[in-house]
Amino acid sequence: MQGEGQAMGQSRVVVIGGGNAGLCSALAALEGGAEVTLLEAAPEPERGGNSGFTAGAMRFAYDGREDIVQLVPDLSEEQLAKTDFGSYSQEQFFDDMARVTQYRCDPDLVDLLVTRSFDTLKWMRDKGVRFLPIYGRQAFQVDGKFTFWGGLTLEANGGGPGLVDSLFAAFESAGGKVFYGHRAIGLTEDGGKVSGVVVRAGGEIRTISADAVVLACGGFQANAEWRTRYLGPGWEFAKVRGTQFDVGDGHRMAMDIGAMSWGNWSGCHAVGWDSNAPAFGDRLVGDGFQKHSYPFGIIVNSRGERFVDEGADFRNYTYAKYGQEVLKQPGQIAWQVFDSKVSHLLRDEYRIRQVTKIVAPTLEELVRRMDGINAEQFLRTVGDYNAAVDQSVPFNPNVKDGRGTSGLAVPKSNWANTLDSPPYEAYAVTCGITFTFGGLKIDTSARVIDVTGEPIPGLYACGEIVGGIFYFNYPGGSGLTAGSVFGRIAGSAASGALDRSAASSVSA
Repeated sequence: MQGEGQAMGQSRVVVIGGGNAGLCSALAALEGGAEVTLLEAAPEPERGGNSGFTAGAMRFAYDGREDIVQLVPDLSEEQLAKTDFGSYSQEQFFDDMARVTQYRCDPDLVDLLVTRSFDTLKWMRDKGVRFLPIYGRQAFQVDGKFTFWGGLTLEANGGGPGLVDSLFAAFESAGGKVFYGHRAIGLTEDGGKVSGVVVRAGGEIRTISADAVVLACGGFQANAEWRTRYLGPGWEFAKVRGTQFDVGDGHRMAMDIGAMSWGNWSGCHAVGWDSNAPAFGDRLVGDGFQKHSYPFGIIVNSRGERFVDEGADFRNYTYAKYGQEVLKQPGQIAWQVFDSKVSHLLRDEYRIRQVTKIVAPTLEELVRRMDGINAEQFLRTVGDYNAAVDQSVPFNPNVKDGRGTSGLAVPKSNWANTLDSPPYEAYAVTCGITFTFGGLKIDTSARVIDVTGEPIPGLYACGEIVGGIFYFNYPGGSGLTAGSVFGRIAGSAASGALDRSAASSVSA
């Protein structure tokens, strides 16, 4: 029997998850002519999954200023004159993905991510999403000109919440249906094909029938038991940066009907996060608990020792793995330390009211106020570090400047400045987990693959639930882009639009 209001021959698509990936999937399915229902486990005020907690930065390939202007056409002549957007080629994007994942990422999926990134952002703009240059976080003004670095240039207007609100508005205005407080707990099958979703809502369990289902319900980072099972001992102590609803339901449902688990199940995106942040994300603070300006200072543990190369690369290529390094330290805590020479370069997140911060006129006073730290070793560490800085190399925050240290067991490769100009600032951080890398195997049409290597009819996946894209590390801004690119592919495929397109090209 057809659903109410369903046109003859119109497919029914159910999308599970109301974040960026799910919304892009739902919009694409509507474009493909389907009747689309989106299930959001959260109540409406908490909608949006992890996307609502991000800063909204999106990595994409572009050739130069002209491409940026296509996405941000209202840039003024003054802004254009004082900005060097540079370029970020498809080859650079692909190479960055390969390099930071130690060449384990699926080349076919990454090729889609890279080659469709710019076009997908244009499509999102057509849907009502607005983008802005990331001044301040991704470009510093040197000699009167902003220069963008690290392959990351634009963010959604309003950050993650603005992105989510824009996509929800587009979906609902196009006729999509949203059911809040509906947690998907199972998939139904009919004749070997996925035929619906079992949901729990308002204390009741019911089944919503569908011709296709798209899983866009995130990773399992909010599930402390799964974190400890798959990521390892100690991960129960990590703070969850985003939503409390990403507990692995999609993984479990799909694997229950034979889906293949895939990717880096012992890996995740984890960052330096304020040590006193709550257990789950705070929507009022959003991404403000992150602390990502460490390349301009040093990071020490409670023993008073440095343990990572803070200047190994642009923060875009190290921040997603350094949270795990903090988790390994005694008490799962570390301190980021800066002096007045670089304090003006610190990102806005260092100025929020909820920050765990110490300011002092001397290093001796600073360390006395840093709870639980070995003061004697800290002062020795700073002294050794200061003596090792090569001050003959000019400091330049816009490039990997090669201003490093020599003779230290843990080097600092770039942006090394002596800590000798008061006042001094210290920020207490712990590990904040963003999302897990292990998930389901999909093909280039976003179809979920089963343990025999065949697609499961009627089942698609996109977003953080997809395995095989990220391993060990992550280039900043690539997660939202991957969600959008594969969300769009999944929605089109689920609605049958990809099949119709393929059929028309063959007949032509």
